[in-house]
Amino acid sequence: MKITYTEDQIIDVAKKLIAAFPSKIVCFHGPMGAGKTTLIKAIVKELGVVGDASSPTFGIVNEYQDENEHILAYHFDFYRLNDENEAYDLGIEDYFNSDAWIFMEWAEKVSNILPEDTTEITISIVDKMTRALVLPG
Repeated sequence: MKITYTEDQIIDVAKKLIAAFPSKIVCFHGPMGAGKTTLIKAIVKELGVVGDASSPTFGIVNEYQDENEHILAYHFDFYRLNDENEAYDLGIEDYFNSDAWIFMEWAEKVSNILPEDTTEITISIVDKMTRALVLPG
């Protein structure tokens, strides 16, 4: 699936992606400023997360809950990781084994430990207002 979109179309893009994801473990690839976090925020909102989502760059992982305080998703930003051992130290395997959605930015830093059923999305910058994404399959 290939989608070209602007930020005002992001909710519709999020809905399409949720329906198309073959697994609940999703990696977002793209350059800095491509809109990975913005897209993840829209997706978790559509999943029913209460409150605002934010980038977990400094905390590495954010947890998102629904109105009943059930964990719906985890959002990882591995930009600051030095190696995969740091992901193991975070307990990444426990997250992978949960029933929650897992959204990851900069997952290439932990590529050797990703589950086989991980979904990969690539976002590219078309121009200042436009992004293009590719979801294989």
